Amino acid sequence: MIVKLIQKKQERHIRMSKEHHSKQQKELTPVSIITGVLLAIVFGAANAYLGLRVGMTISASIPAAVVSMGVIRVILRRDSLLESNMVQTIGSAGESLAAGAIFTLPVLFLWSMEGVMDTPSLITIALISLCGGILGVLFMVPLRSSLIVKEEDTLPYPEGKACAEVLRAGENGGAGALFVFGGMGFSALIKLITDGLKIIPAAVTLKINALKTEVSTQIYPALLGVGYLCGAKIASYMFAGGIIGWLVLIPMINTFGASLTLYPAEKPIAQLYAEGGASAIWSAYIRYIGAGAVACGGILSLLKSIPLIASTFAASIKGLSVKTPNKDRTQRDLSMRTILIGIALMTVLIWLLPPIPVTLLGAVLIVLFGFFFATVSSRMVGLVGSSNNPVSGMAIATLLFTTLILKATGDNGAHGMKGAIAIGSVICIVAAMAGDTSQDLKTGYLLGATPKKQQIGELIGTFFSSLTIGIVLILLNRAWGFGSQELSAPQATLMKLIIEGIMDGSLPWTLVFIGVFIALSIEILGVPVLPVAIGLYLPLELSFAILFGGIIRYLANRSKTQAKASEGILFCSGLIAGEGIVGILLAVLTILGVADLLDLSKRFPPQLWGAGAVLICSILMIYIVAMRKKQERR
Repeated sequence: MIVKLIQKKQERHIRMSKEHHSKQQKELTPVSIITGVLLAIVFGAANAYLGLRVGMTISASIPAAVVSMGVIRVILRRDSLLESNMVQTIGSAGESLAAGAIFTLPVLFLWSMEGVMDTPSLITIALISLCGGILGVLFMVPLRSSLIVKEEDTLPYPEGKACAEVLRAGENGGAGALFVFGGMGFSALIKLITDGLKIIPAAVTLKINALKTEVSTQIYPALLGVGYLCGAKIASYMFAGGIIGWLVLIPMINTFGASLTLYPAEKPIAQLYAEGGASAIWSAYIRYIGAGAVACGGILSLLKSIPLIASTFAASIKGLSVKTPNKDRTQRDLSMRTILIGIALMTVLIWLLPPIPVTLLGAVLIVLFGFFFATVSSRMVGLVGSSNNPVSGMAIATLLFTTLILKATGDNGAHGMKGAIAIGSVICIVAAMAGDTSQDLKTGYLLGATPKKQQIGELIGTFFSSLTIGIVLILLNRAWGFGSQELSAPQATLMKLIIEGIMDGSLPWTLVFIGVFIALSIEILGVPVLPVAIGLYLPLELSFAILFGGIIRYLANRSKTQAKASEGILFCSGLIAGEGIVGILLAVLTILGVADLLDLSKRFPPQLWGAGAVLICSILMIYIVAMRKKQERR
């Protein structure tokens, strides 16, 4: 009965998509390709700098949707929703590829500065990025039917839905567009005041001296929007992970290990806390525990998904021998033959091309870990969105296993270290690209796009982004150098420590396995592991802000006299888009060296009360929009 109901719902959705978009068949056009490639290059370069500076990147799917809508509909005056969707599909590929590359590839530059190896060439960076990006797209394609279609009600894909709302609002105009652009304007203004003018702090923090820890929340409206789109349940799971990290583990470490010095910190814990507070303890220890939890959660997720994945692949392989010329375009994917040939080709290139320092064993590990983390990443972004997808955590898990295997087989020293980071880089890019592809395909599914054309668009965006990311990394390294105050490259520094720690036997496996067993305990309790593990791995200030958004959504849904929060979804979509656009703009201004001209913090020292006021104002505004009375049509 349940299966029949799901099938009827899918058939109804497909029929509605066909009827609604029967006149809008333009998708993969020269205009959409050129515009999308330009956005991919710009977003990729800006996000690369941003990630190297602060250790986090911005999902560009929604900003790309907004920009594509403006370019296609307003500037070029082309009336094609699916063409705008294709622009954002290609454009967001640049950001995702950059996110995977900057977390790992700078390690090669750090080692070159230490004299361990030569500086990586532009060809090496481009080929690693290209192979990882293509594999990420290809690994995700067979999962589309199971994750996006069959699990439509269980995987919300918040940013995928937000992109669809943004594009629909641009098509329909009217009140819907006003909510989207109202949210964009409000969020953009807060982002500019906070990170551009810097006249109010970006977070509200409360120190708890009795527990030797702190709780904090960021004030960005976009995080509230993510929580609203995810819902209260997933937001609360993430917050629970944050509680475990910041109100359980950090106080325990400070209480029982104050006089100890544990790797990777080179100082006693008491001194580390005195100098950097709870954040220093989180950075030195909790992230290892979080990485173990994320890795365990990913393995459990894969094990539970094996029957569904197997049936999906079986159906795809069966489809190779069955001709379906009348198959609806909204159900067409790249053929399984194309996917298998592409994966085999990339594997051989990774093994044989001299610029990629990976052996045959490494190439095999890439395929195994690549498909695994592509599956995990695709499901994870379906739960919490691309912005909160811990790609670096997956890279950490990959490096833990691959470095051990390489060391056990005798491939150690500089060659083994270089091979480990190359494998980790490809896997990190695979995970980032798979997550982005799944979000984009979710948007296309909601809009009635052709999956095959979107997948081709992803590959086009990957190709051009891989050619430019190497130039960006080399220029930034020459300008400031990775590991400097301007470009601290925190994620890459952590990857470097992991590889060196395994090679010389000093990695804190105890912390990693603590995370593993925490994840197992959560699974036994019947609670979804990945959202909790993500909350444990990410800073509490992110989970706390997302929780506020989830609570607002919960209150809006409980009201029986109000509209079903459609205005809230539109407004929150705009919140995410507004912050993303301004964040990328500020990154570009920083690269150009003019961002300091906006900084007013020396004239007007940031005040904590201002941050609290902004947070309260944002919560009230989202709540008012979500609870707006439904206008009766007469």
